Amino acid sequence: MADDDTHKGMAGQARFVYGPRALGSLLPDVTRQTYRKHNSASAHIVADWEIIVGPKVASMTVPRRLDRGVLTIACAGPVAMELHYVGVEMINRINTHLGGQPVHSLKFTQAGMPRKPPPIHPSPPEAILEAEAAVADLPDGELKSALAALGRVVIGRSKHSTRRLRKQ
Repeated sequence: MADDDTHKGMAGQARFVYGPRALGSLLPDVTRQTYRKHNSASAHIVADWEIIVGPKVASMTVPRRLDRGVLTIACAGPVAMELHYVGVEMINRINTHLGGQPVHSLKFTQAGMPRKPPPIHPSPPEAILEAEAAVADLPDGELKSALAALGRVVIGRSKHSTRRLRKQ
C-alpha cells in the first residue's frame, strides 16, 4: 500500500536549494550542451595533432572534427591518397594517445592548407639603438624591456625599413 504523503510525480520535481551549492552539482547542467556539440576527444586531437601524427604529417593535414567516431581530416588531394594507406596506423596512434577507442574511421576532405606566417625580419641596428636610447631613463624591469621591444618594432618599421609599406 502506498504512503498517504506520496503523490504521483512528486519525486520528478526539482527543488530549488537556497544558499551555497557545490560547484560539482552545477557543472553537469552547464557542460552537457557543450559536450553534445564538441566532445573533449576532438579538442585533444586538435591540440596535440603534431605530437600524435608527427611533424611531417601535421604540416600537410589539419583535423577538422570528430563525429560519431569518424575523424575528418583536411588535406591536399595527393596527400589524402597517401594517408589512406596508413589510416589504420593513424587511428591506432590517435586512440593510443587519447586512451580508449574514440576514433573508428578517417574521412579525408580536400582543402587548401593554411599559409605559414611570413618570416619575422629582425630590426635594423639603428632601430635597436634608438629604442634603447628612448627608454634609457626608465628603471630596469619588465616595463622597460617591453617598451624597448615595442620601440624596436615600431621604429624599425617606420624609419629604417627598406621595404615599401603597402597602401590600404
